[in-house]
Amino acid sequence: MWQETDQHLYRAFKFADFRKAFAFMTSVALTAEKMDHHPTWTNTYNKVEIWLNTHSAGNTVTDKDRALAKAIDEMYASS
Repeated sequence: MWQETDQHLYRAFKFADFRKAFAFMTSVALTAEKMDHHPTWTNTYNKVEIWLNTHSAGNTVTDKDRALAKAIDEMYASS
């Protein structure tokens, strides 16, 4: 579940291993590029943390962030 805090949408994702976490990140990267909306994220072994906000809107959460969050949730559900 995404949390809205400090002008960001935030969610952490866990996977069975690093390979699955990295595959997920690759999928997210391709989708984010198509949407021209790029997340702030970290990866440590099997955990991926993502923060979303819109820099061009003054670093606030916008519909663009919510759309990318929805797409990320769909990718995670099918991973």
